[in-house]
Amino acid sequence: MGKGGENYGKEESSSMPSSNREVFPAWAKDTQECKEKYQVTCEEGLSSAEVEKRRQIHGYNELEKHEGVSIFKLILDQFSDTLVRILLAAAVVSFVLAWLDGEEGGEMQITAFVEPLVIFLILIVNAIVGIWQESNAEKALEALKEIQSEQATVIRDGKKISNVPAKELVPGDIVELKVGDKVPADMRVLSLISSTFRVEQGSLTGESEAVSKTAKAVPENSEIQGKKCMVFAGTTVVNGNCICLVTQTGMSTELGQVHSQIHEASQNEEDTPLKKKLNEFGEVLTSIIGVICALVWLINVKYFLTWEYVDGWPKNFKFSFEKCTYYFEIAVALAVAAIPEGLPAVITTCLALGTRKMAQKNALVRKLPSVETLGCTTVICSDKTGTLTTNQMSVTKLVAMGTQPGNLRSFTVEGTTYNPFDGKIQDWPMGRMDANLQMIAKIAAVCNDAGVENAGNHFVASGMPTEAALKVLVEKMGFPGGTEDGSSSGHSNVLRCCQLWNKLEQRIATLEFDRDRKSMGVIANSSSAKKMLLVKGAVENVLERSSFVQLLDGSVVELDQYGKDHILENLCEMSTGALRCLGFAYKDDLPEFATYNGDEDHPAHELLLNPNNYSSIESNLVFVGLVGLRDPPRREVSQAIEDCKAAGIRVMVITGDNKNTAEAICREIGVFGPDESMSSRSLTGREFMDHPDQKKYLRQSGGLLFSRAEPRHKQEIVRLLKEDGEVVAMTGDGVNDAPALKLADIGIAMGISGTEVAKEASDMVLADDNFSTIVAAVGEGRSIYNNMKAFIRYMISSNIGEVASIFLTAALGIPEGMIPVQLLWVNLVTDGPPATALGFNPPDKDIMKKPPRRSDDSLIDAWILFRYLVIGLYVGIATVGVFIIWYTHDTFLGIDLSGDGHSLVTYSQLANWGQCHSWEGFSAKPFTAGSTVYKFQSDPCDYFHSGKIKASTLSLSVLVAIEMFNSLNALSEDGSLLSMPPWVNPWLLLAMSVSFGLHFLILYVPVLAQVFGIVPLSLNEWLLVLAVALPVILIDEVLKFVGRCTSEWRYSGTQRSSKYKSE
Repeated sequence: MGKGGENYGKEESSSMPSSNREVFPAWAKDTQECKEKYQVTCEEGLSSAEVEKRRQIHGYNELEKHEGVSIFKLILDQFSDTLVRILLAAAVVSFVLAWLDGEEGGEMQITAFVEPLVIFLILIVNAIVGIWQESNAEKALEALKEIQSEQATVIRDGKKISNVPAKELVPGDIVELKVGDKVPADMRVLSLISSTFRVEQGSLTGESEAVSKTAKAVPENSEIQGKKCMVFAGTTVVNGNCICLVTQTGMSTELGQVHSQIHEASQNEEDTPLKKKLNEFGEVLTSIIGVICALVWLINVKYFLTWEYVDGWPKNFKFSFEKCTYYFEIAVALAVAAIPEGLPAVITTCLALGTRKMAQKNALVRKLPSVETLGCTTVICSDKTGTLTTNQMSVTKLVAMGTQPGNLRSFTVEGTTYNPFDGKIQDWPMGRMDANLQMIAKIAAVCNDAGVENAGNHFVASGMPTEAALKVLVEKMGFPGGTEDGSSSGHSNVLRCCQLWNKLEQRIATLEFDRDRKSMGVIANSSSAKKMLLVKGAVENVLERSSFVQLLDGSVVELDQYGKDHILENLCEMSTGALRCLGFAYKDDLPEFATYNGDEDHPAHELLLNPNNYSSIESNLVFVGLVGLRDPPRREVSQAIEDCKAAGIRVMVITGDNKNTAEAICREIGVFGPDESMSSRSLTGREFMDHPDQKKYLRQSGGLLFSRAEPRHKQEIVRLLKEDGEVVAMTGDGVNDAPALKLADIGIAMGISGTEVAKEASDMVLADDNFSTIVAAVGEGRSIYNNMKAFIRYMISSNIGEVASIFLTAALGIPEGMIPVQLLWVNLVTDGPPATALGFNPPDKDIMKKPPRRSDDSLIDAWILFRYLVIGLYVGIATVGVFIIWYTHDTFLGIDLSGDGHSLVTYSQLANWGQCHSWEGFSAKPFTAGSTVYKFQSDPCDYFHSGKIKASTLSLSVLVAIEMFNSLNALSEDGSLLSMPPWVNPWLLLAMSVSFGLHFLILYVPVLAQVFGIVPLSLNEWLLVLAVALPVILIDEVLKFVGRCTSEWRYSGTQRSSKYKSE
């Protein structure tokens, strides 16, 4: 093998990024130099031996399969969460204590093991869900492989071989491409076999139309869109055929680089803002639990560790293992009480409900946490083509000739889609078209290879988008004669007028479009029994070859310089407005084709076989008019941009399209104001990469535009925005967008026009490809976050209450009021339905009028924490208080509690219950609970162990009742229940009923009551529960009133603080 080819191969086999290695710039070299570099000729191709040698260097032409994360690591990752670790530690300790207790013949084993087993079950389910979500992460890379070509036609050993597996290609192979082929590798075009060769590469480069390719070299510093002599792996040939030279294979191709970028981006995925806050909360919670456990032990150390002072020194230490394990159990109970175990399940349920709501608005969420992240989006980086625009070319302006050569008529054409019934032509002479307008319609209909079909609820084009737009224009123009007018044809026959024109003017030959003359022509058997040449193309080129002009009445006059200048003025005006212009002309003087009917033996047919003759055939034309086309913005986008501005969300447009077109669209949809200067707000991707202070540029308020952007530019913009603390939503549809979609906080793919690669890399898919759907989804995300905040606060306030209850129990030295399994039941089951129902709170009306919350905003601010500490303290006092009331009072607030016949003790006795065996003459009467009578003749002190079951049930019932009433407080952060009554969220009332029902179930079903260590309550005891629980509403109403009165002062303080931080 030649030395040059060998060196090149070694460079390419490097795994370094393309930006850091030297690549032979085949696009900047002429075809002969490229063939010499790769030691190959078009006629012979590579030899089989040479192919094998090169494969040793470059490997197969396929994308790498990256090693996935091992299942063991995925399992370990599920236990990296702080809350999960606390819970795991609590479960292990609880299990060990239950085992030891069972060994010593302690409490019934079924009760002892319920708690650790339930905690382990929660952790296992949580881990399974996490592993399932993460194992789907690499699907984008698999989808990328599917767009690779499978086979290729290759010249090797001087023979053309069809169906060679594409993975066997090596640099230097000579490949033939034809219409419909998928390009198998990055290749340099050596020669065109057809007069034109076009490739659809929008999915890789972001261009809105198929690109014509050439064999001519281009500058070495050209962007990917400017490499007109290169074809790229994974793109599709839509027109013509050519011979190419393979220059890059496998991971060295542009597609391979996208593959590497997706993999790299997937390694850098960050936690969502909510998960970060919950992790921070978990860390704080760990500290709080540690401090409280230490306090509980310090307060009660006298019970399990005693000593005597001898000569001023502590001696004769006595340690009670039984009492030590008892306080260890209290520590476990504290951990169980402090952790909202039901929170993961409630968050998942709320996010799942959110995804259903979003699906109704055409936003399909693929990853649940994305729902919450959407709510704090601060920047939307949007593609232009197909998202802000319809991705359907349409004619917006029609210019026809007037009564004199310099006199032009202009018509505005409505509609933005391929639907012929979408809009009309303003001031149109319906049914009485003049000769000039008829000629324009005839050329647009006959000199055209496209089609339009009705595909269910929308219209789709086949062929070139510009030609499809012209056919839609013909339908809007109608057909000469009122009865055959296009508007009366109904929806059944989409292109009725075009069919009628094609019937009148039967095509017999085509002069294909080429890059030099920039026009296409057809020869038709005209209804006037003459042959007619109909031409459409770039206005300047068609005008240059025109000698005459057709006027309004159909008369033909010479085209003078004044007439030409006037037409070019109109062209300049339309081009400035980012319209793509096409001119129309015809010729009816074709002596050499007078008898031609498509027969290959006719002398004129020889002229058509050589494209070099087309310019001379298309000379001395009669110019008839021009049209302006564009990919128009969606109707609803302007309002969506306004909504973004009102919501404090910045919109940045990042497109592969050219600068002028993108600027015109951005100004029209409101990204830029009508008089706003775009000089400092509109850059190409390359200009941005060369900018001296990129972060400062991105921090500008208002909209920004990046045109001619490549995948690496998009990634860099997203990376810099994220570094600056922005929460970035990125839209995309092509393969080239996948790395940036993966890197963004929210990757949004297009459902209709999007590639599978983009969809798999995304967090959300738009079913309608519409930018306004993103804005609606952001609003929904904000609403869901507010509701999640409500139930997270509700659950946390409940847990503060449980911790306060246990702490007070330990601090006061009274018997343990609630066992861990009861707390677990409250956290998981009783709290679950109301917390989930809070997710159905109606959204605030001004939700999209407020600025986005910062991702580092605290979930619970100082005031909210104070409020819940007050509420939590009350929960602790109420649950411990009712326990003490049952032991020490026979009536409370006029409620008789003596009906069960239990014995009363003093508070001092209750607080020193551990010394019961030393009390003289202490006895406890039997009491009734449900159908069971509890007796204490053999051991009166058992009254504080098994006898506490009624008091413990009262404590648990008070806790459940307070948490139900507290859920009503969580309906609004500061709003009173008088302004937001419970029935604004009927789901909450239903959930409260369910929770109370579940509590009654464990109270009144004997088997469950035995498991949870509780007994049925009497009517009077329920009255006591309500009397102790209801004040929580009054306390929070007072706190809310104080909150409303001080909100302005607190808000301004927060603003000053955040401003100071940012400075």
